[in-house]
Amino acid sequence: MDIRIGITTSFEQEEQRLHRAYVRAIEAAGALPLIVPLLETDAAVEAFADLLDGLVITGGPAITDGLIGTRPDDLDPTDPERLRNDRRILAAFRRTRKPVLGICYGMQLLNAEAGGTIYADVQHQVEGALVHSSVRGGTFHPVVLQPGTHLHRLFGQDQLTVNTRHIQAIAAVGAGFRVAATAPDGVIEAIESEDGLLLGVQFHPERMAETMRPLFHHLVTQARLQKQTVRP
Repeated sequence: MDIRIGITTSFEQEEQRLHRAYVRAIEAAGALPLIVPLLETDAAVEAFADLLDGLVITGGPAITDGLIGTRPDDLDPTDPERLRNDRRILAAFRRTRKPVLGICYGMQLLNAEAGGTIYADVQHQVEGALVHSSVRGGTFHPVVLQPGTHLHRLFGQDQLTVNTRHIQAIAAVGAGFRVAATAPDGVIEAIESEDGLLLGVQFHPERMAETMRPLFHHLVTQARLQKQTVRP
């Protein structure tokens, strides 16, 4: 396992927590998972980022940057310390052109940091939107993969069935990203950079390990390629 993938965590009541499914998904893709700690200084974040070849920004509570509307009562805000740490390590990865997979909150963070906007509550802000929150009764739904995207190439098909665990959703895509998948109601379910180094999905692929294995293999493959070309 020559590739090391960092995984961010939740942060509540001074405790970092991580669902084991993220770790299993990275290990199954042939890489070594390393949990990203909440660090105090920029220097420490940079040093830790240097240890890693790729990054997964995991799911979490609400994004507030670029928010359209008011955060609903059934969605908690992200702890400021987690958000600060996530922003700094994401910035380090973007500077060094190492690959990032953003999941749910992680996709929204990628978009917000690129100047995109986010619906605070897509179910109540977009006419005809499905229920996308499992807490509100959402389950699974299809997503259409856009032709010519990295995501379409990875799965080799036009449509996937995914889980749904979000209340917020992307309204306008940030600079440098394109839409890679949409739900039947038009809600954006995946974004990606042109070079495929940055990829975000609104669903939770770590909980669909067998079906979503190509997604994690893509992250590891990109990490290995960048390690060989950027840091021989």
